[in-house]
Amino acid sequence: MATTKKTTAKTAPAKTAPVKEEPVKKTVAKAEPAKTVATAAKKAEPAKTETVKVETVKKAEPVKKAPVKKAAPKKVAPKKPVPVETKVNFFVEYAGAQVPVEEVIKNVKATYGKDAKEISIYLKPEESKAYFVADGNAEEMDVFFC
Repeated sequence: MATTKKTTAKTAPAKTAPVKEEPVKKTVAKAEPAKTVATAAKKAEPAKTETVKVETVKKAEPVKKAPVKKAAPKKVAPKKPVPVETKVNFFVEYAGAQVPVEEVIKNVKATYGKDAKEISIYLKPEESKAYFVADGNAEEMDVFFC
């Protein structure tokens, strides 16, 4: 049996502990056979008792539900911007005249005469010259500002 505790107004109600199950024992007394004179002379025997199997009754425990796992949102890779090829117009101006850099590069390649792995160009507008180093070979060429 479970007992409850009385609480006063000053204290908080106590948590009730789960009730433990106790085995239930049943005893059954056997009826004695009718006494005869021979048996009456004997001392009265105490009533015989039989033990019955003990059954335990379990109270239904509340079913604990497993927490529902939410599917993790799929990680979407950020979209990479499509590289836009930017056209750059680069000019060198000197004394009121200008020369596009692409034309200087094209003329340096034509002056060198063969494909180079690396070219470094040094433009000196005051001399109207371009000095360049192509694959370790230093050369120079005239640049005409128009």
